[in-house]
Amino acid sequence: MENAIFSETTFVRSFRQRSTSTQLSIIVLTALVIRLILVAFVFRQTVDPTDHFDEFGWEMGWVARSIAQGHGFSSPFWPATGPTALVPPIFPYFVAAIFRVFGVYTAASAIVILSINSLFSALTCIPLYFSTRYALDERTAVFAAWAWVFYPFAIYFSAARVWDYALTGLLFTTCFCLAQRLHRWRRILGWLGFGLLYGIAGLSNPSVLSMFPVFLILTVIVLQRRKEKWLAHSLVAALGVIAVLTPWTVRNYRALHLITPVRDNFWLECWAGNDGSTFESNDRWAHPASNPAEMHRFESLGEARYLAEKHTLAVNFIRQHPDLFLKNSLRRALCFWTAYWSFSRAYLADQPTQIPDMFFSIALTCFMLVGARRLWREDRTAALPYIILMALFPLTYFFTHASPDYRQPIEPEIIALVSAGVLSLKSARSAKKSVKPPLPSTVSD
Repeated sequence: MENAIFSETTFVRSFRQRSTSTQLSIIVLTALVIRLILVAFVFRQTVDPTDHFDEFGWEMGWVARSIAQGHGFSSPFWPATGPTALVPPIFPYFVAAIFRVFGVYTAASAIVILSINSLFSALTCIPLYFSTRYALDERTAVFAAWAWVFYPFAIYFSAARVWDYALTGLLFTTCFCLAQRLHRWRRILGWLGFGLLYGIAGLSNPSVLSMFPVFLILTVIVLQRRKEKWLAHSLVAALGVIAVLTPWTVRNYRALHLITPVRDNFWLECWAGNDGSTFESNDRWAHPASNPAEMHRFESLGEARYLAEKHTLAVNFIRQHPDLFLKNSLRRALCFWTAYWSFSRAYLADQPTQIPDMFFSIALTCFMLVGARRLWREDRTAALPYIILMALFPLTYFFTHASPDYRQPIEPEIIALVSAGVLSLKSARSAKKSVKPPLPSTVSD
C-alpha cells in the first residue's frame, strides 16, 4: 500500500514537472518567434553606414570592431583612440566574435547578433517564471512569463538594438531567482557558483552590482533567525564576485592607470545629465560620439584625462547649482517611472513616442505598485528583494540621466510585480461581482 502511494505521488510529481517543462518550452518558443519576426524587419537599419555604423551598437559596436580587427579592447568611438573602459567587456567581445565569423558590420552579423539577443530575451521567461512562482504563486508566474513574451520593451530592446540589454536581463534575473533560494543552500560550492555568476552579470553591466550586498544581507538575516552558519558561505560568495571582477580591474589599471572594476564612464554620463541644459535628460552635445568638438577633446586628452575633466566639471556644476541638480534629479526619477520629460513642442518633435510611452509606463508603474503592495501583505520576506531593487537600482540614473533602456536589467522583476498587480485587481473585481446584494425586506400590512 505504501509503495502504491509512493508510486502515485512520484507519478503526479513527474507529470507536473513535465507539464511545467512543456509549458515553459511553449512560452520560450513563442517569445523567440515573435522577436525573430521583428529581427527580419529591422536588421537592415542596423547596417546603415550613416554616422559610422552607430546603429550597430554605438560604443559597443566600435569597440567590437577594434577587437575583431586585432587592435584589442579600444576605440569606443569611430576614430582610433586607444584602450578604453567606457563599456563593460562581455558584450563587445561577444559581438567581436560574431564579426570575425560573419564580417564586420555585415547584414549576416546583424541577423546573428539580434537573433541571439532575442534568444537571451526569450530564455529570460524561465528564471522569471521560477522567481515569480517562488515569491507569489503558480498562476502569477505563468501570467508573468506570458507577459514577458508580449512585452513591447523586451521585444524591441532585444530584437532591434545591438546592446547588452537582453544578456544582462537574463543573467540578472537568473541571479535574482537564485538569491531567493540562497538561504536553503548548505553546500558552500553553491554559494561560490552564485558569486561567480553574479560577477559575470556585473561584467555584462555593472549597474546590477549594487544588489549583490542586498541579496547577501537578506539571506544572512534569514539564516541568523534560524541560527544557521552564514559567515563562511557569504565570504565565499563575495570572493566569487571578486574573482570574476579582479582580472578586468587589473586590465583597466594597466591600460588606463585607473582603478575601476568594470567601466569608467560615470562622470561623462553625470556631466551629460548635469551640464545646465534641461531640454534632454542626456544631452547629445556633451558626448564625443555626437559632438565633433568633444571628440577632438577626447582624442587630444586621452580617455583618462578627458574623464577626469568631466569629473571636475560635473562636480563644480552640482556645487554651484544644487537646486537645479535636485530639480533635475527629481525630473529624472519621474521620467524613469513614467517616461515623461517635457511637453514642449520642440521636445515632442524630437521624441514623438513620448506620449504613448508615457501612458504605457504610468500604467505599468501603477500595476507594479499594486503588485508590490499585494506581495508585501502576503510575504514581507519575499517582497523585500523586489522593493529594495525598485528603490536602489535606479538611483544612479536619477543622478545622471534616465531612459527606458536603462530599466532593462530589472524589467523582468517589474513584470513580475505588474502581473501580481493585474491579477490582484482582477481577483478583487471578481470577488466584488460575486457578492450578491441582499434581498429587499418585505413589509406586511
